Amino acid sequence: MPKALNQQEIQQFSHLELLARQVVEGFITGLHKSPFHGFSVEFAEHRLYNKGEPTKHLDWKLFGKTDKLFVKRYEEETNLRCQLVIDDSSSMYFPVPEGKDSPPNKISFSICCAAALMLLLKKQRDAVGLSIFGDRVEVNTNAKSSSLHHKILMTELEKRLEQIPVQTNRKTLAVDALHEIAESIHKRSLVIIFSDMFDSSTNPEDLFSALQHLKHNKHEVILFHVVDKKKELDFEFENRPYRFVDMETGEELKLNPNEVKENYVKAIHDFKAELKLRCGQYRIDFVEADINQGFEQVLLPYLLKRTRMK
Repeated sequence: MPKALNQQEIQQFSHLELLARQVVEGFITGLHKSPFHGFSVEFAEHRLYNKGEPTKHLDWKLFGKTDKLFVKRYEEETNLRCQLVIDDSSSMYFPVPEGKDSPPNKISFSICCAAALMLLLKKQRDAVGLSIFGDRVEVNTNAKSSSLHHKILMTELEKRLEQIPVQTNRKTLAVDALHEIAESIHKRSLVIIFSDMFDSSTNPEDLFSALQHLKHNKHEVILFHVVDKKKELDFEFENRPYRFVDMETGEELKLNPNEVKENYVKAIHDFKAELKLRCGQYRIDFVEADINQGFEQVLLPYLLKRTRMK
């Protein structure tokens, strides 16, 4: 079980950071009980502190027990740059929350996953940057590893989380945004994308070309295809009339789901199959991320990818 947080910690961290810490601690606990316990997500050992060294990595708890100064020696120094890319277009706000206790929609799931990955990256001394796009690139920071930078990025994610469910009628222009982001990443990085890949442009080849652009400069790329599998892929609705609203255009259709289910399911699965095929051709890791299946489906592929990049 994740350790309990005291009142001082609760005051120190934002709501999102608290949630991310609980996710990460629970995940790490699970790793230690699984065949993946060999992943380095915590420091490896201690060594005696040498006079004149920076004190920020001193283990003060161990000092209290031994009255000696020890430094946490990490297995991994900063050797990875990671760019987190989040699709913030209107389609990512599906399903619309019905209250505070509603399950996560696609954007809140993506934000929480990104926050958890940021904490893992911080634990491993890695640099992280953040890009957010909708109908344009709204945020695009360089990758850094400082505590202040992490705090700034976490604040940005928290701000986005507080906007839910405000964002509607904003088209996805992933093609232009991904090209712009690809041009801005100059050093070899791990690029992690959270998107449903629904683009308002009519030519899917342009979207696939933008994904391919991210492979320039020897970047490694993971695409987390964020979906509500039950509703968006399998189209599981009750057999009664519904009013369906396009979240990006506001266009409405009134119909019985059974009237269109067969054609819809075929079309959406054909799109997913083509997207998965293109990712395979471009050597992009394609991971379906169902918002109803928890965070391990995101954190574990990240660690597997990071291990392969050593």
